[in-house]
Amino acid sequence: MRWINWAAVIWLLAAPAAWAQATTEAGIIVTGEGRVAVAPDMAAITLGVRHRGDTAQEAMALVTDDVAGILNTLTNVGIANTDQQTSGFYLRPVYNSRGINDGTPPDLVGYEAGNTVTVRVRDLAVLGSTLDAVIEIGANEFNGLRFDLQDPSAAQSLARQLAVGDARAKAEELAQAAGVALGPLVRLSEAGSNAGPRMMEMSAGRASMDSAIASGEVGVEARVTLVFEIRQP
Repeated sequence: MRWINWAAVIWLLAAPAAWAQATTEAGIIVTGEGRVAVAPDMAAITLGVRHRGDTAQEAMALVTDDVAGILNTLTNVGIANTDQQTSGFYLRPVYNSRGINDGTPPDLVGYEAGNTVTVRVRDLAVLGSTLDAVIEIGANEFNGLRFDLQDPSAAQSLARQLAVGDARAKAEELAQAAGVALGPLVRLSEAGSNAGPRMMEMSAGRASMDSAIASGEVGVEARVTLVFEIRQP
């Protein structure tokens, strides 16, 4: 006969509930947010080249030549090699639309190749001229322009301070509304911080890009959670 230690079983069943009750946080729990808007000092451009050819080799050769020219141009205007990175590459067959209605297989009519490069421009004064230069040399695809900060640490620090101040103000307001005294801070955690640069879609159909670019501001955000004790009378 197998004997069951019922005392142990009861303890195991009750332990999770007791642990959850013991770890339930008491007090005033608040979340604060802080946001800082600053002027950006760099930009990231995603640009590329796309070509079609009768053969895969032809399409690849057209793209390779143009991308080599773009990278060389970027280097000549002062963009460091470490700020140039291939971020996408593809080669695919191209078929005609015959067969959509009659059910016959479509015909292979060529190949399409593409190469995408992400470029960091650390001097916004030359951003427009840089774009003009790569368009002239062969760039025919743009997937956006993102403004950012080279060193967001100062803005993030200020955003955290504002988030803590916001959380403390909320806690004091709640304590006053509840008719209790706010006790000491017992826990603080950061829920996350991020820089939210504005996005801008670009078109390559302008004679000059200088007048088409507005850098705006970059928003840096922080969020914190504070737990205060309720001071006993």
